[in-house]
Amino acid sequence: PPVQEIVFVGAGYVGGPTAAVIADRCPHINVTVVDKSEVRIRQWRSKHLPIHEPGLRDIVRPARDGTIGASARSPNLFFSTNCEGHIAVADIIYLAVNTPTKVNGIGAGKATDMSMFESAARSVSMAAKPGAIIVEKSTVPCRTAAMVRGILAFHRPGVSFEILSNPEFLAEGTAIKDLLSPSRVLIGSSNTISGLSAAKQLADVYAHWVPRDSILTIDVWSSELAKLVANAMLAQRVSSINTISAICEKTGANIDNVAKAIGLDARLGSQFLRAGLGFGGSCFKKDILSLSYLADTLQLPEVSQYWQSVIEINQWQCRRYVESVVGKLNGSLHGKKVAVLGYAFKKDTADTRESQAAEVVRMLAEEYPSEIVIYDPQCNKAHVEAELSGLFSASTSAPILQPEGPVSVCENPYDACAGATAVLVLTEWDQFRYPAIAQVRPKLHEIPGRYDSGYQSDSMHHELPTLESLRSKHGVAMLCDPNAQLAPEPDCLAGCRDCVIEGNVGRSADEAVDWSKIAQVMHGEQYVFDARGVVDQEKMRRELGFRVESIGK
Repeated sequence: PPVQEIVFVGAGYVGGPTAAVIADRCPHINVTVVDKSEVRIRQWRSKHLPIHEPGLRDIVRPARDGTIGASARSPNLFFSTNCEGHIAVADIIYLAVNTPTKVNGIGAGKATDMSMFESAARSVSMAAKPGAIIVEKSTVPCRTAAMVRGILAFHRPGVSFEILSNPEFLAEGTAIKDLLSPSRVLIGSSNTISGLSAAKQLADVYAHWVPRDSILTIDVWSSELAKLVANAMLAQRVSSINTISAICEKTGANIDNVAKAIGLDARLGSQFLRAGLGFGGSCFKKDILSLSYLADTLQLPEVSQYWQSVIEINQWQCRRYVESVVGKLNGSLHGKKVAVLGYAFKKDTADTRESQAAEVVRMLAEEYPSEIVIYDPQCNKAHVEAELSGLFSASTSAPILQPEGPVSVCENPYDACAGATAVLVLTEWDQFRYPAIAQVRPKLHEIPGRYDSGYQSDSMHHELPTLESLRSKHGVAMLCDPNAQLAPEPDCLAGCRDCVIEGNVGRSADEAVDWSKIAQVMHGEQYVFDARGVVDQEKMRRELGFRVESIGK
């Protein structure tokens, strides 16, 4: 039977965007995202989406709210806290809940915490209709499907279900592009008639916009492991190029030139060869730790140590950067103000999980500066302050935030930099580039084909289709089409907290930073420590008089 109802369990960074794209591409299928968090579901239903992701709003609106006019479509994307009710009618159920690293018990600090995933699997096992296809979308350890099968057998003995692995390969900041034009869709299934049939049903959903030859069906164990290995090897490239950046600084070589030279080798390619502060985010470190822990449990200590070293290099690069900052400032930050531009772990997202910026701020605070002022164009001020308080309360009894501590969060880059001896660029936001780019944040139908992955230097762009071409290619009307008028967006209730937060933002996040203005308000030596390769070192020195230090140069 054709798939009519799809449910995503988990309304986070994976579940929400993936569900939105499937709903956008498959208007004949009802797609519902369920989550126990009433706040998160309320945000998904409103104009205040809980995730900052370029193009997400433009994908969500037509599917969630519908359109009117000649090419009208009814809403087919829904968000609900009624988990059991929607699971009960679903043909395909995606498990897309968080799977962080364990913090307590056996394997703490390395093993994957499967408590939320297991809870979701139990809820599904008790509510799903017979024959439902259950899809692992979360990143999980190898052989998790066996655990899910055991849970189903315990709660619903004799009832037929199929478990598939369908790992996500999207990247925050480019998630919509990655979902609309994936390099591959991986489906893992059991090698049985029913397993292969379930895999075909899932493949048929993706085939509405993904070429069939880009949909790969393999065994479920290999699919689960492939996700961990993919992230581990991408992180490995980041750590590898960062070790070379240290050699460049000692020898006078230029890391950008080295990266370009080796990136032109077809066997290597240019992606993830941008030296910088290192990788962050919720995935890379977690997945490497999970892979390392798997090797430990398989009695493969050399394998475990190898992957652990990727994380150790990442931590070392962060320490090396801070040591360089302190060293250039005469070995002391006492009495000096430091401005931090960027707190998100990468550009085009407000996600701060495992951000290297947090570790930099922690190490800077140990040098007793007079002030550390943080500015990020997308991160919410209250959220960053709460996160910093939580991070530092575990490691020190001394207060970190002003007025008792040195750290504050600012909503304006010029206030952040006023009186600062040094400016540290820790996130590669386009707003921070020098020279400034012509347009910081174009609209959906204006996004150019030239795309920077966030780990590439300016000379290493690669071509991807525009969002407009991706959608129009498959016959879906663009929002700028007068025949596809959006239905009205839901109104917020009086006193909406999200409206208040957005109303308090003092500056457009799309506005490029004026570095000449920063030069005017800084104090003393006017150092810029570029940790992400966003400024032209020589041009900034020559034109504005900054003392610029860049990694690998």
